[in-house]
Amino acid sequence: MSTALPKKTYGGYQNLKSYQTTTLIYDLTVKFCQTYMTYGSNRSYRMTDQMIQAARSGRQNIAEGSLASAVSKKTEIKLVGVARASLEELLLDYQDFLRQRGFPIWEKEDPRAKAVRALAYKSNKSYETYKSYLSNPESAANCLICLIYQATYLLDKQLASLEKTFIEEGGYSESLLKRRLERRTKYVKK
Repeated sequence: MSTALPKKTYGGYQNLKSYQTTTLIYDLTVKFCQTYMTYGSNRSYRMTDQMIQAARSGRQNIAEGSLASAVSKKTEIKLVGVARASLEELLLDYQDFLRQRGFPIWEKEDPRAKAVRALAYKSNKSYETYKSYLSNPESAANCLICLIYQATYLLDKQLASLEKTFIEEGGYSESLLKRRLERRTKYVKK
């Protein structure tokens, strides 16, 4: 009987739809902040920095969690949860931006929101795919809100899958414990 752990794949986060979507959110948020957030006061600078950091955190925690999965599924679940929470924070910032400036937040059934959501099905979507929405602050913020909803939906699905796998298969620690118990049983029988 082999005591080697089964070969598990980890990393590969670049292929995750959640990572790809959060990369778009990060890139578009940086451009949004450069274009529409004023630096005239410390408050605007802090908010701009917080928005960019929340967008970055959403993206980076997916990558870090994917890489950590080789050693700890619990850590992966935790980091994907942090990514989701960061995006929720960013969502509130965009909603505040629109509300405080008297712009409407597009409803789910608004044709403009539907048009943004439809772009998710393009196979080669990139910054350029969404660039036209950055032409004014209302459409830019609403476009990013749509993307954040898409990303959080994907992360919710990812978390559910990770949790199910962890419950069914355990993680690295459980595999080590199983190997240790098998080894102990083997020596007790001798």
